[in-house]
Amino acid sequence: MQITQIDLSKKKEIRDFLNLPFEIYRNIPQWVPPLAGDARLVLDLNKYPFYEHSEAAFFIARQKNALLGRICVMDNRRFNDFRGENTAFFYLFETVNDEGVADALFAAASQWARARRLNILLGPHGFTPMDGNGLLVKGFEHRPAFGQPYNPEYYVKLVKQEGFAINRETVSGYLNSETPFDERIHRVAERVQKRRGLRVARYKNAKDLRTLLPHLKDLYNGSLGDAGTNVPITDEEIASLGEQLIWIADPKLVKVVLKGEEPVGFVLAYPDISSAIQKTRGKLLPFGWIHALREKKKTDWLNFNGAGLLEKYRGSGGLAILFSEINRSAQESGQFRHAEVVQIRTENENMLREMRKNFGIEFYKKHRLYEKKL
Repeated sequence: MQITQIDLSKKKEIRDFLNLPFEIYRNIPQWVPPLAGDARLVLDLNKYPFYEHSEAAFFIARQKNALLGRICVMDNRRFNDFRGENTAFFYLFETVNDEGVADALFAAASQWARARRLNILLGPHGFTPMDGNGLLVKGFEHRPAFGQPYNPEYYVKLVKQEGFAINRETVSGYLNSETPFDERIHRVAERVQKRRGLRVARYKNAKDLRTLLPHLKDLYNGSLGDAGTNVPITDEEIASLGEQLIWIADPKLVKVVLKGEEPVGFVLAYPDISSAIQKTRGKLLPFGWIHALREKKKTDWLNFNGAGLLEKYRGSGGLAILFSEINRSAQESGQFRHAEVVQIRTENENMLREMRKNFGIEFYKKHRLYEKKL
């Protein structure tokens, strides 16, 4: 077996790295491949905004002509500067069920990290806030929400055998459209909005949604930017994320809480197009985008991928506004029968408790970040 760092100037090595998951998951019907363009972009040193401030390496395991595994390791300098840490992230970890392959991949990643004086290896952790983080440890029988991590169950054993400990956990919950909702929450939300001078903006089309983008960075940084392992994002990163948001989202499902003209909170939901992405193997070109658009209009699954308020608006009934808008988003179109609220941190006990109480949510998936001292 040979472990090599791929040369990002060589198309074949990039192709091998990107194609390997299709072998790992060929008999796993739940898996949803990443969008091919997005997967390729993170290996482009000239175009991907991450490389303007940070560094990453990509390793692949081979035995003769067989591809056995891969891993990415990164030095996110903005994260380390912001947190005062020396942490390396690992990501895009895929492997056959072989402890020796996993050991060799993590050894290569650890050596790369130590050479940069990084003393903790943490992951799986993506490049941006739009990347789902963590290793799936519960809910293997369910298809992942679009853009969220999925992995075979044996990955958990392999990571533990490498000496990793739990860093933090997130849970994702299922919401049925027929679950009763306490209408009093709508009334509380209306009173809070009136008392605090707030209103909820709604968007009709992508052109309207673009007017939000200049404010999105401050809104994200103020409401979620320092939560968990997040860090404030740059103008370049928000521009890239904004284009992804506009393509994926139904503008009618994006709600922004305003104080005057200043955004102070948001609820982000989008139709789940995972079924179409499975059919096209992640390729939108030349005709995959047609399947994606059709699925966007007909899917009965809705994903909630973010909700937050600036800190000073969270108390005194502020959460009622978010819960009210989550319910309205799920109910108003009449299209959706199922919804998933993705990756809420388990330490956010108040949010989890209120979601169980007000929505009857069953938290049926769990992801876990692992860390190891180097």
